[in-house]
Amino acid sequence: MTDAALLAFAVAARLALASPGADAWKRTELGGIRGMTIGPIENGYHPGVGYGSPAFDRALLEARAMGATWISLTPFGRVADLSGTGVDLTFEAPFERNRRDVARAIEMAHARGLKVMVVPPLWVETGEWRGEIDPKTDEGWERWARSYGRFIHKWAEVAQAGRADILSVGVELRSWVTTARAPSFARVLEDVRRTYHGIVSYSANWDDVEQTVILGQVDVIGLNAFYPLADQPGGKEEQLAAGARKAAAQVHALAERWHKPVLFTETGYTTRADPAVRPWEWPDTMSAVAVDEPAQAQAYRVLLAPLLDEPDFAGFFVWREFADPDDTSQEPPWGFSPRGKLAELVIRDAFATRWACDPWWRPAWNEAALTPGIYREN
Repeated sequence: MTDAALLAFAVAARLALASPGADAWKRTELGGIRGMTIGPIENGYHPGVGYGSPAFDRALLEARAMGATWISLTPFGRVADLSGTGVDLTFEAPFERNRRDVARAIEMAHARGLKVMVVPPLWVETGEWRGEIDPKTDEGWERWARSYGRFIHKWAEVAQAGRADILSVGVELRSWVTTARAPSFARVLEDVRRTYHGIVSYSANWDDVEQTVILGQVDVIGLNAFYPLADQPGGKEEQLAAGARKAAAQVHALAERWHKPVLFTETGYTTRADPAVRPWEWPDTMSAVAVDEPAQAQAYRVLLAPLLDEPDFAGFFVWREFADPDDTSQEPPWGFSPRGKLAELVIRDAFATRWACDPWWRPAWNEAALTPGIYREN
């Protein structure tokens, strides 16, 4: 992707998104976001196959071949526990190395014709959920806001230097953005905008986005969309479809309330029976699970069907593929990855069809994936 193309994208997006409206992404005429999350930044047990590596380039080629037009990069920061004492920028490798690798990964993705979203999440060492971080005192929250601000500012600098197309300024920070503490997060967001001049989002959790009060300050509402489509195991397809229609109605209402388009910054299902029941459950916490590819594929198909007909829906990022496509060590066979499974066919079909937010002239397939010669080495 040339500098001129990147600039044209940025200008078109900013002009359209500056005008309020739930259909703002459709008005950019840039096409729905057909995204694939690729991670992690690096694997300490398998060095040399993370972001920016030859293995990562193979992951980019696979994403394009599936029909993806975007990728998401997830450079983590570490926190010790939920007390919120601060963010350590080191993750698997020193920050400076990770910074170079992410910068290289953005460059490589653009060279392959893919747009890039940078999403820096937090990893809590105790295994607890980042949405429950709580420094308790006013002074503790002030220290936390300063530390988090430094963390996200560093990645904003990387995103700006690499001309990343979207930056998510936070991921699932429920205890911060849904409470009276939210103004300090809004100040972090304002500071980010002084550094990063592309499209800004925030990745709310699916079940707290209604209470997230900073959405008026982002360009696109991000949503980690692990919607349960059923309450009990054994649900029939029509029951799951009813759950999907309910989720689509919530997306529409959210977009109309804030006059902004909605983007699924993460969505996915594990490869097990009834994955649409409690889909947020991490595969690492399970054992001896029976692999069920048809159930994973069904959950994807049912969820996406009503959303692709919604003009307020900007698109979605699949959670997830790995930076080394050949690495099968990072999650069990019943994990989230759709690679080589029936769910991959569903995702390919979804990427290939025309969406309501696509411009009228977009063909009902991904031209980038069909461009001759994409498998040539640069």
